Amino acid sequence: MDEDEYESLPPNASSVDHMMAGAAAGIMEHCIIYPVDVVKTRMQCLKPDPNARYNGIIDAFVKIVRNEGAFRPVRGMGVVAFGAGPAHALYFSCYEFIKNNFSGSVKAGENSKVNFVAGCFATLLHDAVMVPSDTIKHRLQMYNSPYKGVVDCVVRTTRREGFKAFYKSYFTQLSMNIPFQTTHLVTYDFLQTHLNRKREYNPMSHCVSGAIAGALAAAVTTPLDVCKTLINTQECCNPDELCKTVKPNNSNNNFSNKLNFSVLNSAFVRNTSTSTPGVTASGLRDAIFIIYRQNGVMGFFKGLGPRTLFQIPGTAVSWSVYEYFKYYLNKKKSTID
Repeated sequence: MDEDEYESLPPNASSVDHMMAGAAAGIMEHCIIYPVDVVKTRMQCLKPDPNARYNGIIDAFVKIVRNEGAFRPVRGMGVVAFGAGPAHALYFSCYEFIKNNFSGSVKAGENSKVNFVAGCFATLLHDAVMVPSDTIKHRLQMYNSPYKGVVDCVVRTTRREGFKAFYKSYFTQLSMNIPFQTTHLVTYDFLQTHLNRKREYNPMSHCVSGAIAGALAAAVTTPLDVCKTLINTQECCNPDELCKTVKPNNSNNNFSNKLNFSVLNSAFVRNTSTSTPGVTASGLRDAIFIIYRQNGVMGFFKGLGPRTLFQIPGTAVSWSVYEYFKYYLNKKKSTID
């Protein structure tokens, strides 16, 4: 097979081929490492319940399994698989379509401007499908979640907060995923240039490049991920303490005095009980103010460890699966020809 042909799926590859490759990569990425994602969500909680305070990733796993059962770390995985499949299918098919049809005289994949635009449009479609799944996932992952399952979560959330609750974090996720994907793709391509100069199918180089690229992108965008988790869960996490009762640290007083937190904090109440519907962080600005008020700058880096750990194997698997599909389809095309 010509080395250059491997860089993209065959010219005659259909949208279904792109969608199948993307869906397989997305489902495997999210499901294989799902238990780590549960830990990340728990550790990003602003005011964890005393029974849900962990000293690290291993400590969190042990306590979750011991206190809540062996299957608790995989609760909500079904809704993630249900969303990740079509979300990644749309992402990769959109990305490949724009890249292959709008690169002009430049070879598809080598026009950085077109690649950037393709990535942005692909992210818009991906997040439109994935955000509702993430909202449900986060609410099921929380300690002492009041929901019996996916259906119960959808019904009760819709009844109490309306359908818009599932898209409250959409723009926050976009603001996170665009820099995430940019960092991710640029780093992956840079590493491939040095680790896989011939640009051929090399599972080890794809795995290593994907892991490093995912870890770096995850670390850079952790603050926005913390905001997204807060917007999705809409709760303080501790049933005995409302966020409005928290007093800011003295180090934050100067910043707090310049901002009006009174309205935000008076409305920021725990929202997992049907008797106290409340109104919480409605967007990125609210989330930033509340996180800083309660935990200072370090609050934006809660869950950095598990988030990075989650992305290392996750993106490694995702790139390995997608690159294998590219290799398989090109090999199949060569055999037919």
